[in-house]
Amino acid sequence: MTTEHKKNRPDWLKVRPPTSDRYFEIRDMLKDLNLATVCQEAHCPNMDECWGGGTATFMLMGDTCTRACRFCAVKTGNPKGILDLDEPQKVGYAISQMKLDYVVLTSVDRDDLPDQGADHFGKTVEVIKKNNPEMIVEVLAPDFSANKTHIRRLVEALPDVYAHNVETVEQLTPKVRDRRSGYRQSLDALEIVKEIDPGRYTKTSIMLGLGEKDPQIEQTLKDLRGVGCDVVTFGQYLSPTKRHAQHLPVEEWVHPDRFKHWKAFAEEMGFLYVASGPLVRSSYRAAEYFMKGVINRENSLSSTKLKSYPTLEQGN
Repeated sequence: MTTEHKKNRPDWLKVRPPTSDRYFEIRDMLKDLNLATVCQEAHCPNMDECWGGGTATFMLMGDTCTRACRFCAVKTGNPKGILDLDEPQKVGYAISQMKLDYVVLTSVDRDDLPDQGADHFGKTVEVIKKNNPEMIVEVLAPDFSANKTHIRRLVEALPDVYAHNVETVEQLTPKVRDRRSGYRQSLDALEIVKEIDPGRYTKTSIMLGLGEKDPQIEQTLKDLRGVGCDVVTFGQYLSPTKRHAQHLPVEEWVHPDRFKHWKAFAEEMGFLYVASGPLVRSSYRAAEYFMKGVINRENSLSSTKLKSYPTLEQGN
């Protein structure tokens, strides 16, 4: 594939810029509160749809990540231990103003903090749940270096869904992700969540278009089922910039038919839900809407979280 071909996005990846009044209201409020959303930092193409439909993804602990993954638009550097201790309350207020019913909390990696930010993350979940017990909270967490103590802190804050992204296949991980990240480390993090709370839903995301091969994707899905991962999403990798020394170029524009193939393949493996499409992102309204339905049905049946469904008993 030529470099010139890589630059030309196919029609199925072209989206209109945000235009709704609701989008601009939310954008201005977040700016006033000095809050970051991954929707903005990662240049997500679905902002207008999600913000207008009751979902949003907040990025905690600042806008500077200590890691330098080569697929990511978020800036990197050393935050020097600085944290906004009022952030949990600010996020809670913003959520009340946005009329959300499903919120996703993510964060930059904070290797500069002793607990890598796990307590701050957990406090934010707890504030949201205290203010609105009916709010469904999904966390899209760092790997916390697969430290069980750190992961336990966030799990015990009782998010409804615990997500962590493997991002790509094992063979491409050293090229795609920061050296402090790792494919097996990510699998360990997801497995630890299930060890601490077997009923907690886990979720991950895989980017396509980085040069991965079909057998590698199949193995990744098997590995994810092996650690009990419940939900997987597939999306097209889009390079944040043309600075290929910093960000990887797109190796392939994956056709929508291939995304349909991987959706069917993953469903056959027993994943509870699969969202797959060129514009799908790890925080994606369709997947969140599905999880909202599952969680609300469970809550209506029992005050405790009984997490038993036949799809997880199908083959790994």
